[in-house]
Amino acid sequence: LVSLLLIGIAAWGIGFGLISSFRVVGVVIAVGVFLFFIALVGLIGAVKHHQVLLFFYMIILLLVFIVQFSVSCACLALNKDQQSELLEVGWNNTNSARTDIERNLNCCGFRAFHPNETCAADCSRTRQCKPCAPIIEEYSGMVLRFVGGIGLFFSFTEILGVWLTYRYRNQKDPRANPSAFL
Repeated sequence: LVSLLLIGIAAWGIGFGLISSFRVVGVVIAVGVFLFFIALVGLIGAVKHHQVLLFFYMIILLLVFIVQFSVSCACLALNKDQQSELLEVGWNNTNSARTDIERNLNCCGFRAFHPNETCAADCSRTRQCKPCAPIIEEYSGMVLRFVGGIGLFFSFTEILGVWLTYRYRNQKDPRANPSAFL
């Protein structure tokens, strides 16, 4: 479900014109497809009582848990100064996201608006735009807490999946011959 949600959100962002960076959307869709593939491996392994598929599912899910848990903790641990620094680095290293942010938030420049710079916001015509940094910082703290909390929740469901896979991986297939080995 998480993988389908990721793919759907990426498609929704492109469809409504909120995101124009195909690199960002491509990464989100690739992560969604990867998670969907991993879920299929686990489902097929569980239905077929296939120990090898369940073993690889367990290992990959454990690695996904470690990465997701680390990223969630990092999102929750960032303070305001670190958030501001990361936002400024991101602002300076991308043009497509900068254009999207200026257009959607109706602001120009990061810390200050310079009239000789190009800006995609409607306020640039009147030359009375606010800088984007305060607006982005207000949203970023809220989004980081939300994403960190959701990621933490799903990381613990993933560790539950690892434990269940480990616990039931060596059970016999009830449809198999009872006198046969595992």
